[in-house]
Amino acid sequence: MPLRSIDRLLGLGLGALGAAVFWSARSLPAVPGQKLGAGFLPMLVGAGLVACALGLLWRSWRGGGPDGAQAPTAHARGDIASAAVIAGSVLAYILWADALGFLLIGPLCLLASFLALKVRPLPALGWAIAGTLVVHLAFYKLMRVPLPWGLLRPLY
Repeated sequence: MPLRSIDRLLGLGLGALGAAVFWSARSLPAVPGQKLGAGFLPMLVGAGLVACALGLLWRSWRGGGPDGAQAPTAHARGDIASAAVIAGSVLAYILWADALGFLLIGPLCLLASFLALKVRPLPALGWAIAGTLVVHLAFYKLMRVPLPWGLLRPLY
């Protein structure tokens, strides 16, 4: 399938997802004592997804990039494998976040994603742990949005 067609399909799917996230986040309740409600961050993410979708659609209609060869190259197959690992990480988080907890599943998902993107193992581990802690602190302390504790609940 030519790159333009893939960009168009991904752009349409990403745009629909972003619009759905944005629309559903509008109904989230206000957070007492805060100017920004619970829907602010999801609305921001939805708007970002729509912006990325518009970029993909623009590129597909403008004709940017090669039209794509019939058979994928080894580099393209590696990109597809990396994308599959990242999608699998997101799915694993969705399925196991409540049971394991954010502080356990978060670094595992980030580590898998970093390794799939060819980050060296030691820096990938450091970024995975640091990224998880920063996200946890931002949500838990700054925005007062609890993330799942899972197995660590007894320690809390």
